[in-house]
Amino acid sequence: MAERLKGILADFFQQADLVLLGLCCVSTLYGMVLIFSATQYMGNGRWLRYVGVQGAGMVLGIFAYIFISMLDLENVMKRWKWLVVFNIVFIGLLLTPLGVGKETTGNQAWLQIPYIPFQVGPAEVVKITFTLLLAKQLEWLREEKRDLKSFRSALLVSGHALLLMGWYVVISGDMGNALTFFFIFLCMAFAAGFALRWFALLFAGIGAAGAAVLLLDLVPSSMEYMVNRFRVLFDHSLDPQGVGWQQTRSLLAIGSGGVFGQGYLNGAQTQSGYPQSLPARRTDLIFSVCGEELGIIGCIAVILLLACIIFRVLLVARNSQTPFQCYVCVGVAAMLIYQTVINIGMCLFVMPTIGVTLPFFSYGGSSIVTLYAAMGVVSNIKKRTLATERRGHPLL
Repeated sequence: MAERLKGILADFFQQADLVLLGLCCVSTLYGMVLIFSATQYMGNGRWLRYVGVQGAGMVLGIFAYIFISMLDLENVMKRWKWLVVFNIVFIGLLLTPLGVGKETTGNQAWLQIPYIPFQVGPAEVVKITFTLLLAKQLEWLREEKRDLKSFRSALLVSGHALLLMGWYVVISGDMGNALTFFFIFLCMAFAAGFALRWFALLFAGIGAAGAAVLLLDLVPSSMEYMVNRFRVLFDHSLDPQGVGWQQTRSLLAIGSGGVFGQGYLNGAQTQSGYPQSLPARRTDLIFSVCGEELGIIGCIAVILLLACIIFRVLLVARNSQTPFQCYVCVGVAAMLIYQTVINIGMCLFVMPTIGVTLPFFSYGGSSIVTLYAAMGVVSNIKKRTLATERRGHPLL
């Protein structure tokens, strides 16, 4: 048993993507430094819980990274029907007593599983299985139908994505993560070679539907707050004490940091004992904490780390041996790009507040574990690519 484990680990260190793992670890540690500062205002050593959970998530994530790197993904995808059932059922658990979050965030998007010290977001896990399934579907259409530009192919793939989005939104009310699925679908479909006319038709349809809802005043009262989150982007004075409060405080924090920041643990809003001085400072607005205390320099470091991770994922996609592998990597990169752009844009008041966290930096145990798991999928593909290349070159 010990020899087998030793062999598995030796194989992992020889072929897995250790550069990608290193970038993820550095980003997480940087994030933990920011979380430590963002939770000091709570007093009584409560920061230890948040930093501890993030650290535990990182350790579990590394194990997930190693485990998934060693899996046979092709064999797993032979049981794709079980993944479909998993996606439906796992999201459906939000309807059970395990579903929580509505009281604090307005969305029932979390599961409180007994004996687990943090809440689990089904969307975080399903992003991975959805990407795998969509990649498998695209590969099948390419190999079996040999026509990715037909209306039927576009309908099958978009139907898959939109049905999952609809199922998730209806149950959770969480539009932010639902749009992640949509962006993953767009990027993967584009990479697969879908005709541009279908993208144009899709966006035209969405635009027409949105315009009709607004012009005919068909927005339900329960969704009015979501519309206002978009309106406030064009008029910052619309509701600065309400819907625009988070972004107003965020922009103030980043602007007051200047080039070098006010100093670590010295941010006026970050260290304020008033929770609403900088809301969600350990989660959605962690980038604002960085901007206030570490300045533009600290923010550039965050962006560079995330850019390097995304570039590394796309590099694996470029070198992959099969369409399935390429599509999976594109989907993972799309997930990271969407979350990064939306979160930073939200902090800079150019994107709506939709509850999307900054990958590897924002607090969240389940988020960290699933991010490492997603990176493990990329590492698995890189490992398979390297193994294939070595079989093609016996001298290696």
